[in-house]
Amino acid sequence: MPTESGDKQTIQKSSLIRLCDSWMEAVAQGLTCDRNEKRSRFIMLFLTALFLTLLIIPSPQFLSVQYREGDIATSDIRATQDYLIEDLLLTEKKRAEAEGAAPYVYTLAANGNIELVRRFDDAMDVVDDPTLHGEARRKAAVAVLGVDVSGQELAALSRVKQQRAFLSDLARQLAPLYRQRIVADRGHFAADLRHGIVVVDDATRQDVAGGDYSSSIDLPAARRIFSQATLTQGAAPHDLEILKGVALRMIAPNLSFDRNGTDQKKSEARAAVRPVLFKMKRGEMIVRVGERVTSEQAMKLEKIFKTKNSTPVLTGLGIFGLILVLCYAPFRFGRKNIRKFNPTNKDILLLSLLTVANFAVLKLVSAVSTALGGLFPSIDTASYFYLFPFAASAIIVRIILNSEVALVYCAITAPLTGIMLNNSLQVVVYALLGGIVGAHGVRQCKERGTIYSAGFKVSAVNMALAVCFHVYNDSPLSLQPLYCIIFAFLGGLINAVYVSGTIPLIEALFQYTTDVKLLELANLNSPLLRELMIRAPGTYHHSVLVGNMVEAGAEAINANPLLARVAAYYHDVGKLKKPQYFIENIRDGENRHDKLSPSMSALILISHMKDGVELAKEHRIGQPIIEIIRQSHGTSLINYFYLKAKGLETPGSPPVEERDFRYPGPKPQTREAGLVLLADCVEAASRTLTDPTPARIQGLVQKIINNIFIDGQLDECELTLKNLHEIAKSFNQILAGIYHQRIDYPEPAYKEKTIAKKPEDIDSEPPKADTGREDAAAKGGAEDLRRLGMS
Repeated sequence: MPTESGDKQTIQKSSLIRLCDSWMEAVAQGLTCDRNEKRSRFIMLFLTALFLTLLIIPSPQFLSVQYREGDIATSDIRATQDYLIEDLLLTEKKRAEAEGAAPYVYTLAANGNIELVRRFDDAMDVVDDPTLHGEARRKAAVAVLGVDVSGQELAALSRVKQQRAFLSDLARQLAPLYRQRIVADRGHFAADLRHGIVVVDDATRQDVAGGDYSSSIDLPAARRIFSQATLTQGAAPHDLEILKGVALRMIAPNLSFDRNGTDQKKSEARAAVRPVLFKMKRGEMIVRVGERVTSEQAMKLEKIFKTKNSTPVLTGLGIFGLILVLCYAPFRFGRKNIRKFNPTNKDILLLSLLTVANFAVLKLVSAVSTALGGLFPSIDTASYFYLFPFAASAIIVRIILNSEVALVYCAITAPLTGIMLNNSLQVVVYALLGGIVGAHGVRQCKERGTIYSAGFKVSAVNMALAVCFHVYNDSPLSLQPLYCIIFAFLGGLINAVYVSGTIPLIEALFQYTTDVKLLELANLNSPLLRELMIRAPGTYHHSVLVGNMVEAGAEAINANPLLARVAAYYHDVGKLKKPQYFIENIRDGENRHDKLSPSMSALILISHMKDGVELAKEHRIGQPIIEIIRQSHGTSLINYFYLKAKGLETPGSPPVEERDFRYPGPKPQTREAGLVLLADCVEAASRTLTDPTPARIQGLVQKIINNIFIDGQLDECELTLKNLHEIAKSFNQILAGIYHQRIDYPEPAYKEKTIAKKPEDIDSEPPKADTGREDAAAKGGAEDLRRLGMS
């Protein structure tokens, strides 16, 4: 006993060690696969970001080209942002007007008469100076008086006896003249006065407030008036007349034009005029390819060139980084928060290629729309973007993958589209809403017409956005809104045409299976199903029944009925390789498994899954159906041959391993795969019922589902206990319809030559009631459901 116990412990330890080694190996392989998968995804992300950067970069602004007036533009150039540009011509005109309107400056010598009298006083002091004689004295007097004097006049000046009286009389005669303001030329002054003048004090340079200058007199008039005056004091009348002539020559304007002051006023007025600016809107076409650059265009291009501070490399790096962030952040959010968002590397490759191709198409149509702007100048170039197929890629993603991936895809591509098309927020909104509505429109795309129906929905949203944009921008009433609405309607149809032509290509290149493809595969006259009907009619009939069952079950639990039904049609297609080894195809009563060992029989049964996958790949059935073929039996046990092998086991022979009689799996990973497994087992077991009453069918269905559940075959799919309850109800309805009771005909449909009954005619007799068995089945079924929590 101790020895046997030690041997058992040793065996258990070795089994545990093997199990741990297997588990560690599986974990290592899983980590390696995860690392390779992440590396592949990062490589695809960087390559996609690189290609998108090259497509998004506004190429004309990367070229360090400065155009001058008269040059020929080598490309179309648009404003990439709003610019404020000085209108040099208008600014210069405004400054010239301000300069011309500046007032003229005049200086006022308010004490001009006093200054003249003072010079006479100084001259008399010079004449009385005993040190000066002859010519020296005359020159000194001339310097003081400011006018040339003769000897006679100098002598008259020396003979003035009463200087104070003379000077007072002279000042009294000059005062009225200087109060009137004496100007050099009355005509010029009148013109300047009409234009506007500013009078400043000659001594203080301060503005002289007020004053009526309309009564000013010119110098000839002043001298004429003074010549009529009479000096009476301080000297002899003859000498006074001579000195009056000197004073007449000394009279000068006391209101004089100030050239320097006027120039300063003009400079101040010119400097006060602010530059005249006009706004160049983002997206505005500045110059088209092949055009001769005008002076105004050269000015705009120079402004753009000077404003652009960043280098092309830095701009490219900025766009590249922005693309990385926009791609990674929503993708990460979807993986962590959206249950159905789980794209594979193949899906990500499709999304990357689709995005790059879509942006290349948008770049191309943008260039075409620019060319159309030259052909149709009445249509604003910005109106053409309503025609662009912004929603096409999102619709394709929804048809190929699912709505969750399409939503995240829209969130990533819409901002990038707006950045590429001149940083337009309107394009972002237009692309985002169009993509969401288009993806929603094809949520149940079971025919090509659904795509066009979605295109009309996109058209409706596009037209609504076009109207809103024009109202928001406060655009004037013109033909432009009408053009935009028409283009928006056509844009939805263009999206539908684009998608219709692209979907078959993607299905062929990437081997995706869409609902439209599933409808084609659901045709029972397809080559593979037709061959199955001819070579394995029993399997074909079984598959059709399973298809009906899984379709009803899928509708009950909101799974994909079309995928489930088509997968059920093909789940046993591998039996084409050896149809006579499967009981439903045996016609002559000979069972070939009677000549084979149980293990060999199990291998033949298991091999039909591998054969089915190969046939599905050969006929391009599609990856989702291939996966369901692999998972259609899970890791379930081939119980009949396992028990037969256990019965043939002899002492001393190697023990029969249960794993040798189990399907390799994997277990069902989706609800559709779980439905196919359940329906396959239930339909096969239903054929064994000798009296298929509704109660017996219900008991059988519940028992089979319980056994599969207990065996753990549904552990990895998303079927809940509530789902199993709904599936059981749908299976009961289908099987009850198939095995419904029939009435006995009053006479046989044909006459037999012999009266003896054949074994196969026994089923034609009405079945005898077996109430006890029915009650037992119903009771057993109810107990099973209670264990599952379904009743």
